[in-house]
Amino acid sequence: MKSRTKPRPAKAPHAPATARREKVYKAPAAAAGEYETIVLVLQGGGALGAYQCGVYEGLHEAGLRPDWFAGISIGAINAAVLAGNAPERRVERLRELWETIATPALPLPREVFDWQRAWLDALPKSGALSALANSLDAANALVHGQTGFFVPRLPPPYATLATGAAATSFYSTAPLKQTLERLVDFDRINAGAVRFSVGAVNVRTGNFVYFDNRTTRIRAEHVMASGALPPAFAAVEIDGEFYWDGGVVSNTPLEYVIESGPRRDMLALQVDLWSARGAVPKTLGDVYERHKDIQYSSRTRRGTDTAAERQRLRLALGRLAQHLPGKRLPPALAAELEPWTCTKLLNVVHLIYQAKSYEEEYKDYAFGPLSMREHWAAGLADMRRTAACPAYFAPPPRDLGVVTHDIHRA
Repeated sequence: MKSRTKPRPAKAPHAPATARREKVYKAPAAAAGEYETIVLVLQGGGALGAYQCGVYEGLHEAGLRPDWFAGISIGAINAAVLAGNAPERRVERLRELWETIATPALPLPREVFDWQRAWLDALPKSGALSALANSLDAANALVHGQTGFFVPRLPPPYATLATGAAATSFYSTAPLKQTLERLVDFDRINAGAVRFSVGAVNVRTGNFVYFDNRTTRIRAEHVMASGALPPAFAAVEIDGEFYWDGGVVSNTPLEYVIESGPRRDMLALQVDLWSARGAVPKTLGDVYERHKDIQYSSRTRRGTDTAAERQRLRLALGRLAQHLPGKRLPPALAAELEPWTCTKLLNVVHLIYQAKSYEEEYKDYAFGPLSMREHWAAGLADMRRTAACPAYFAPPPRDLGVVTHDIHRA
């Protein structure tokens, strides 16, 4: 007689090993709370700067509130609007800025420009028509300037007997000073609730300098100096010295942000406007465009990698000290190595504007409403996709110390 055994219940299948080890990441805003500081790093790039506004709007939606804004050129202007307004007003003020400067400073009635824009906006969107709209916007900027930003000098510098700004630049930025003083609360910046840093170049010495509200009382002139790109704009005088756009030397303030003390656990959100990577040019226009891309990208990936390596070196030296007798360096050596020892965390989340195929060498001065809205929307979409990946915002382990996320390569 056969014995009858009771069948055993089937075991639930085990989850794959990789799934069992998967880390549960906090939402971006919660993860950001684990850092001691969150810095928004904004590169220069003229009309492309509207992309940074879209990125910030996405950050705001995700509940991320930077407490340090650092910028160069158009990044300095955006940073000033952000630092100089309460968080709940920042997106509104950015939009007011860009809707102002995206309008040509035409000597013609405003109705003529409105009719031209309505006609262009009504056309079906295509590469060729978008290229036409951008070329018209760039031509308007060159001939007429932009409202609230810059206007042509008359007579032009090559036809004047004057000296100084009138003889060394094609445009006056007097309208920008008025715009900044209207949209930016400089008392708020100087109160220091958030940190604010903008980069410029001393024309006389060639030295790169940062105007930082930790050490300098910031005025509109400091922001204008960071965006005074020659020969379009004249050098800006501050306390007897003259300054040009920081992009003349370096267009990205990340190194300054990382190297500044006191070091803290940092989430750096780096928003660049020029891509170092691109196709080999096929036309002369392509050559001009790629030349700008390479020049103003300021070797951003190399700079990010170098900054990360320096931070790893500091962490290694800090760990080395823990293996010495008494777990500390001799006082004299400790003082000498203090700038090179650190136990702080660094996470760099890096976004780069990806130019459209129909944008050409004038993309940085095509300030029209159509391209402004397109750039803004691209930044918002990129930041929303980034915020949907909480792993990007998680602090690295202490034994690793540094992590970088190159979003567009990912």
